[in-house]
Amino acid sequence: QVQLVESGGGLVQAGESLRLSCAASGRTGSINAMGWYRQAPGKQRELVAVITSGGSTNYADSVQGRFTISRDNAKNTVFLQMRSLKPEDTAVYYCNAKWRGTVNFWGQGTQVTVSS
Repeated sequence: QVQLVESGGGLVQAGESLRLSCAASGRTGSINAMGWYRQAPGKQRELVAVITSGGSTNYADSVQGRFTISRDNAKNTVFLQMRSLKPEDTAVYYCNAKWRGTVNFWGQGTQVTVSS
């Protein structure tokens, strides 16, 4: 089992920045990739960014160039640096860990609200 604890959400104005953190604990040795998803009210959960254990990254088109995902393997922590935030980035952001290639673990979610 893997436990994920997110932090760093909050309320900001458009154009500002936030950094989310997600600390993994438990059987972290079998985590293949970690990422961030988000879910806005009335919408489906969508991928924001993902980073593999080898450091490869992938981003949603809507955040490309504004968000940066990184990880500290020694601390089993993944970060999401969000810049130039827009009101449409408002959502609950969830940390995800892909374990042994097939099992998904999720954090509890952290609210990000961007006011115009």
